Amino acid sequence: MYHRIAALVLASCFAVAAHAQSYPSKPIRLVVPFAPGGSSSIIARAFSAEMSKGLGQQFVVENKPGGAGNVAMEDVAHAAPDGYTLIIGHIGTLAVNPFMFATLPFDTNRDFRAVSLLAKVPTIFVVHESVPARDLHEFIALAKKEPGKLNYGSAGNGSAGHLAIEYLKLVSGMDIQHVPYKGTGPNLIDLVAGRTQFSAAGTPPFLPHVKAGKLRVVAVGTIKRLPILPEVKTVAEQGYPGFETSQWYGLNAPAKTPDAIVNRLAAEAAKAAKSAAVEKQLEPDAAEPVGSTPKQYADYIAAEQARWKEVVQKAHIKAD
Repeated sequence: MYHRIAALVLASCFAVAAHAQSYPSKPIRLVVPFAPGGSSSIIARAFSAEMSKGLGQQFVVENKPGGAGNVAMEDVAHAAPDGYTLIIGHIGTLAVNPFMFATLPFDTNRDFRAVSLLAKVPTIFVVHESVPARDLHEFIALAKKEPGKLNYGSAGNGSAGHLAIEYLKLVSGMDIQHVPYKGTGPNLIDLVAGRTQFSAAGTPPFLPHVKAGKLRVVAVGTIKRLPILPEVKTVAEQGYPGFETSQWYGLNAPAKTPDAIVNRLAAEAAKAAKSAAVEKQLEPDAAEPVGSTPKQYADYIAAEQARWKEVVQKAHIKAD
């Protein structure tokens, strides 16, 4: 009986190894949990095009928006763990939603495997041109001088900008009021018009108005200064060590995907991150290609969950 069980286990191991060695033998479905056109789609298409060269199979990129990314996450959580269905992981779906939603139809940590951290898109903090603050230090001093008087806009409740500023409020102790909009566009209209005074988001929507002199960048949320804004200090440089906030995107697979397949995908993602083609496609968003091992990415997710759990809970942020 013992020998029979041992033989079955050995046969199973050989089958898994053989499957991994022949992987991939058909196109790979890559699900993007948001609508087309955003950074998630750009990163998914840039990396998948480059990774397909080494893997010898094409990726089929599928945008599946809804429920702040949860619709796509549920789909992939229940997909076969064979390496042929993957998802773009995101700060929102992996580090924020588990604490912002009362219940989810999947377990974020139990139902997914980390493959590779693909890229980070920096968050910048801006003020309207009328605000008498040249940097973040001066803005926070102004906000503390007149508690509750200044307003900040965001793309909506639970959006990246909302979370970034609540995080900043938490570490700085300033009191400013949140005005949620239904998207980046409406938020930007009122910010440029001066009806709100402060906001945070990625670089693409803000930079044209910065160049036009309507907005002023007072800080960047990354660890290092941005090459496109070398004169702007980081939040950490302006008195808040360890502060970091950025939109990040990774590659995730269903939980039981074999190690050999996960490691193969991670290696190709790391190779793609160093390519000139990916760097060029990510440049307009000032995005930084990363590429990592599965463990590095898993550790990063855990650290981000700890950071954003505190922000969500202390700021009492709930899903709409």
